[in-house]
Amino acid sequence: MTRGVLRHRAAVLGSPVAHSLSPVIHRAGYEAAGLSDWEYTAIECDEAKLPGLLADLDDTWAGLSITMPLKTAALRIATSATETATALGAANTLVRVDGGWRADNTDAPGMVDALVEHGVTGIGRMAILGAGGTARAALGAAAALGTDEVIVYARRPAAVDELRPIARRLGLTLVAAPWTQITEASNADVVVSTVPKGVADDLVIDWKPSTVLFDVLYDPWPTPLADGALSAGCRVLAGLDLLLAQAVHQFEQFTGVTAPVSAMRTALAER
Repeated sequence: MTRGVLRHRAAVLGSPVAHSLSPVIHRAGYEAAGLSDWEYTAIECDEAKLPGLLADLDDTWAGLSITMPLKTAALRIATSATETATALGAANTLVRVDGGWRADNTDAPGMVDALVEHGVTGIGRMAILGAGGTARAALGAAAALGTDEVIVYARRPAAVDELRPIARRLGLTLVAAPWTQITEASNADVVVSTVPKGVADDLVIDWKPSTVLFDVLYDPWPTPLADGALSAGCRVLAGLDLLLAQAVHQFEQFTGVTAPVSAMRTALAER
């Protein structure tokens, strides 16, 4: 199939966005699926510019991947939203619909997919390290996997308070724990580390081989936290697992085509 007039566009929006690996994943998907009339780019955009940018996009634009710092702004601007995005109070996806944009959050189902792929089909107790934006996705995954209790370890108690309404909407029991007690996190079935690079490097956790660690970082890899868990015999998931899984959901919403996951995973590994 030869390339003709460009008819379909998608992009990742954020600031900074040059480092994003989303173009690598989506472009590989387009190529493998034979979608030669699709284009995926990266657009630098802050919160102030987002309304104007969306207003200027014509009908060739099918979808947008949303990264920091736009996830709450995208939800506010969208003309409609999925239950997941509404419950989590954040959107990482905008899909073109009649009359505007539908907001969704594919981070939470992506996290579920990655965990299930690694053999986690149910969670009795989840521990979350950090209380920022990715912690919201972890709460969504916890609810989807039938978690009884979520313990959030955070350096700022106020940040945990911001998660409480989300936990209530999801029907989760949320317990706040001080950062100084983080060594107890390994008592959970799954530990999700959502903290930025370097924050967890010096943590000393007495890992149990039965505990699963999901560290959302991927560069450098393994992190010291992940290395400690691997040495203890734990199953460990990386940020690339989440990045791929959430992108698969976006790809299918944007294109209406089943995602060629193997090709997308290969491109990400070989980036």
